[in-house]
Amino acid sequence: MTSNIINKRSIFGNTLTYLKSFLLLMKPRVMSLVIFTCAVGLLTSPVSVPYYNSIISIFFVAVGAGAAGALNMWYEADLDKLMTRTCLRPIPTGKLNKNQALIFGIVLSLLSIVGLYYSSNLLSAVILFITISFYVFIYTIWLKRKTPQNIVIGGASGALPPVIGWTIANNNLALEPITLFLIIFFWTPSHFWALSLFKADDYKKANIPMLPLTNGIENTKINILIYSILMLPVVIAPYLIGFVGNIYLISSLLLTFYYIFICYELYSFKKNKFEISQAKKVFSYSILYLFLLFVLFLVDKIF
Repeated sequence: MTSNIINKRSIFGNTLTYLKSFLLLMKPRVMSLVIFTCAVGLLTSPVSVPYYNSIISIFFVAVGAGAAGALNMWYEADLDKLMTRTCLRPIPTGKLNKNQALIFGIVLSLLSIVGLYYSSNLLSAVILFITISFYVFIYTIWLKRKTPQNIVIGGASGALPPVIGWTIANNNLALEPITLFLIIFFWTPSHFWALSLFKADDYKKANIPMLPLTNGIENTKINILIYSILMLPVVIAPYLIGFVGNIYLISSLLLTFYYIFICYELYSFKKNKFEISQAKKVFSYSILYLFLLFVLFLVDKIF
């Protein structure tokens, strides 16, 4: 009797571990960002969508993001095992194998695209297809191992979810979702290059041509500063086209000026012990910065 209970608990525990591994394969933290930015694109649209349809559509977009994450881990399993940041992912630890990840990613891709088509419209499904394809084929397979500009070009895929949110509601493209796209697109390089400064050893072991390795630390810091400055016209653009009002404009400028300031601080440090801690500060703030910018779109719409 006791042994049966133990066996059942063991089977239940193994099943949970197995399911958790598949969830981790989908990169849940990335999925949460996709869900949030997609929801902002949908909620800031002038066309309202029934609550049920909104939830279902955003769910399929999240599944699509998870599919891209799974296919990314399938292709990069050899790199992931070399890097401290990724060595505990499901494939390097042996909890799942590459074939499982590949099949899982393909099934989720098909499910998300078809599901989004039936829950919203063809345009949204096509853009989701482009998002997944761009992330897997253009960024993961083609660019990441070949050029230090991988994250600049590849960032386009991560910038598309708010556009999908907009098209779910409107079934068309306009200047408003393009400004949302540009915010994420121009934010991405400084965010990931800050990460690459304090994870340079990881990228070196995996032979990934990130900017600090190919162009040097000083050049990377200059590029981070340049992209932080480029955020100024980008965050102003939604105001100029009448998408948002003064609440967004003033608050986003304050957030951006501080971002530029800490990026300048990073640039001003010349190979001392504070450089790494400042890179971590820039990286951490960049996450909060993007989140708050998109919150401001919602706040501005409410008020």
